This record gives sequence, structure tokens and C-alpha cells, in this order.
Amino acid sequence: MAIGERIKRIRNLRKLTQKELGLAIGFDERTADVRIAQYETGTRTPKEKYVDAIAHALDVTPYSLNVPDIDSYIGVMHILFTLEDNYGFKIDERDDTICLTLDRDNFREYLKMTEMLTTWNKEAAKLENGEITQDDYDNWRYNYPKIEAERFKASLDERRAKRKAE
Repeated sequence: MAIGERIKRIRNLRKLTQKELGLAIGFDERTADVRIAQYETGTRTPKEKYVDAIAHALDVTPYSLNVPDIDSYIGVMHILFTLEDNYGFKIDERDDTICLTLDRDNFREYLKMTEMLTTWNKEAAKLENGEITQDDYDNWRYNYPKIEAERFKASLDERRAKRKAE
């Protein structure tokens, strides 16, 4: 999710108008709503000082607005928070282990994420069982979903060929 989408989501949660947010961070009354609209639509990207001001006005950390930095633990946490917001991921504890689960009430996202995570789990199991190499696994990960689409097409082609042969 881009920074503009994050600003809009949190601004709406805080029940602020674009103008109110713009004024809160010090923009001129004539342009306050236009500037925030530009950020939210992605036609402009706020400079760091405005990201900080927007975050302060929305009572959030700047990490929650910026595309998270996966090179930091805080950045990873904000990625997980976004996964919770957008895809129904939930934090849970099972057998004294912290884990992520999917919210079954969010049916559409639950089905899609379950399908994708199951596919990932199968590839990881192949690696664990020695059926594929680390390079194969990395190739799958870095080319996902292209490889899955190719596999699906190959299985359809195989089915068609069998039907023709019958």
C-alpha cells in the first residue's frame, strides 16, 4: 500500500477531512485540502518533514505511513499490521508459540491467502524433504506467481492432451 493510501485510510479512521488534516500540519487554508488530496492520490509524495507532521496530526508513527523498511524490526512490524488490515492476518498463540492466522470471517481474503500460503508451504516442504534445491526454491520465490501460472498452464495442456488421446 502506497503512502497516499495509508494517509487516506488513517485519516478516514480519525474522521478528518482532507482540509482538516492539511490545516493541522500547517498548510494554507486555500490549498490544504488540495495538497492532502495530491498525497492521497499519489500525484505528489510528501517530503519527510510532512510525513512526520501528518503522522503527528493522525497520532500514528511515521512508519505506519511510509512503505515499511523490511530491514528493521519496526518496519517488519508495520508490514504485519498492514497484512492484518488488508488481508485478515491475525496474531495468535498456539502451544506457547506466537503465530499468524487468517481471519475466516474475511472469507474472500481467507480463501485467496490460504491458497497462496498452501502453495508456499508445499514448495518449502519440497526443499525440506530434499526434493528441490535451495536454488530451485529461491527461483520459485523470486518468480512467484509466474512459475505457478506456468505450472497451471502445463497441467491444463496435459489434461487436454489426454482427452484428445482418449
